[in-house]
Amino acid sequence: MIRCLAVDDESYASDIIAAFITKTPFLELVGTTTNAFEALNLVNEGKVDLVFLDIQMPELTGIQFLKICGGKCKVILTTAYPEYALEGFDLDVVDYLLKPISYERFYKAATKAQQILAPIVPVQQEIVAPYPQGNDFIFIKGDTKNKFIKVNYDEILYIEGLKNYVSVYTASQRIVTYQALRELEVELPKPPFYRIHKSYIISIEKIKMIDGNTVYINDQSIPIGETYKEEFFKVVREGKKG
Repeated sequence: MIRCLAVDDESYASDIIAAFITKTPFLELVGTTTNAFEALNLVNEGKVDLVFLDIQMPELTGIQFLKICGGKCKVILTTAYPEYALEGFDLDVVDYLLKPISYERFYKAATKAQQILAPIVPVQQEIVAPYPQGNDFIFIKGDTKNKFIKVNYDEILYIEGLKNYVSVYTASQRIVTYQALRELEVELPKPPFYRIHKSYIISIEKIKMIDGNTVYINDQSIPIGETYKEEFFKVVREGKKG
C-alpha cells in the first residue's frame, strides 16, 4: 500500500482527493491537510510516500514545498493552473493533474506512482527438485490392514491400474496394492511421474524409447492415451526429466 497525503488550502478539494485515494485499492490515506508545513512535518517523519499537492497555497506554494521536500516522497501536483506544469516536471513530479480532476485521470496518475514506488516484481519460477525435499520414497498399502511397503521413487518403473487393484513395478518386483491409481497419482511427485493413460503412470526417467503412441520401459510397451497425449509430449519436447 502506498501511503498518501492530500494537501490543498481548500478543504473541499482535498476531500475529493481523499475520496479518490480511499477508493483506490493500492493507496492508503494517511490524512488531509490545508497546511503545507504540517504536510512537510509528516513527510520528514517518514509517514508519507505520495503527496497530492496543490500549487497555489498561502505561506508555502507547492513549488516551494517540492524544493524543500528534497525528494523524500513522490508528488502529484493538483492545480487549476497549467503554466506550472513545466517547472513541476523539472522538479521530478510524478504527474500534473488539472482541476477539476476526474477519477479516471486520478487513477492514471496513481498507477504511474505505483510503478515508481511499488513496482510489480515478476515472480521467479520455483525450481522443482526431483523429489519433495527430505522425502524420496512412498509407503504402499500391503495386503493386510497395517502392512505398508516402502518403495523408493527411483525404483519405480511404472504403475498399472487394473479393475480392483494397482500393480507397482520396479526392476526387481511387482507390488500389488488395493489403492486407487488416482490416489497414487496425487501422492507421487511430478516430475518424474506422469500419468500417460487411464491405466498407467510412468517414471519419465525410466523411459527407454517412445515410438508413436507407445512408451517402452525395459521390455514393457505402454500405450499413451489420447487424453494425456498433449501434456506428455509437451514434457518430452521440453526435455524435462520431469
